[in-house]
Amino acid sequence: MFLSGVRCALRRACSIPSNRLCISEEVRSALNEGRGVVALESTVITHGLPRPQNVKLAQSLQNIVRSHGAVPATIALFDGMVHIGLNDEQLKRIADDVDSIKVSKRDIPYALVNKLVGGTTVAATVYLADVVGIRVFATGGLGGVHRGVNETFDISADLLELASAPVAVVCAGVKSILDVQKTLEYLETNSVPVIVYGNTLNFPGFFTAETTWKAHVSTQSLEEIADLMECSRAMGLPSGTIVACPIPSEHEAEGKLVNEAIEAAVMECRLRCSEFHVAFLADIALLENNAHIASKLANILTQRNRSTNESEARTSISSSSMKKPTESEKKTPTVV
Repeated sequence: MFLSGVRCALRRACSIPSNRLCISEEVRSALNEGRGVVALESTVITHGLPRPQNVKLAQSLQNIVRSHGAVPATIALFDGMVHIGLNDEQLKRIADDVDSIKVSKRDIPYALVNKLVGGTTVAATVYLADVVGIRVFATGGLGGVHRGVNETFDISADLLELASAPVAVVCAGVKSILDVQKTLEYLETNSVPVIVYGNTLNFPGFFTAETTWKAHVSTQSLEEIADLMECSRAMGLPSGTIVACPIPSEHEAEGKLVNEAIEAAVMECRLRCSEFHVAFLADIALLENNAHIASKLANILTQRNRSTNESEARTSISSSSMKKPTESEKKTPTVV
């Protein structure tokens, strides 16, 4: 039932000491009431975009989530605490901090003990979202297997966390400088479902709508994605779900230009300023698109949970009313 789900979420929250965790009232209320919540990372604020565009984007993403009736839960670390749900003043604080660090899952204790401002990566955000019971997370792109992995063994912690936390990550694929083929192979090895939200199996390439590499499922229905997530949860499968969303068609041309520039830059180890500006615009477009889709998915999931809980409650009441009293119950007087 719904209340047992809330208690389960609160038990997970207890795995972080109360003096290390601050959940905003807006997010706490939404979780307790069974409303849609979308987790948002903060590395894009602290390290992804220049000032002041970083705080403007953060506010825009939160507004997009709210416009769909869901609640944004931007996650960051500061003052020795994990903060889940940030107001405008807190967004500005982490956006303006020049000494902020990038926090993956392993870095959480270090940032907390030293009271550093930390922007959470995908890995850290997925972990912390799961701790408090948030099931949907919107980001730009995943980390993955790096090119030259045969020499470096450089594989993002994002992928490992996705194998163990049942959170849907709505993204535009893996980041452009990574090895898409090996990333998909790694995800398959770790039983992480990869779903393309669209009409093709071609996995999106962050700045481009398609690559030549295939996901194993595609659908144009968020309801079907919710079905798959619910079935996975019912089966007790531990992994998250990647919901890969191609860059919006109106930004596909500039995305293609950026991707070509990145391929050239990988060879030449440079990226011209004009190309960076186009990349910046495309990055914002896909982030906002992913927040839009994630909000709708979060609402679908919470509506289903609410309907299921109401149905279970009706069944429970009906069963209780039909129960015949035992002989001892017949003899026991009612105390008023």
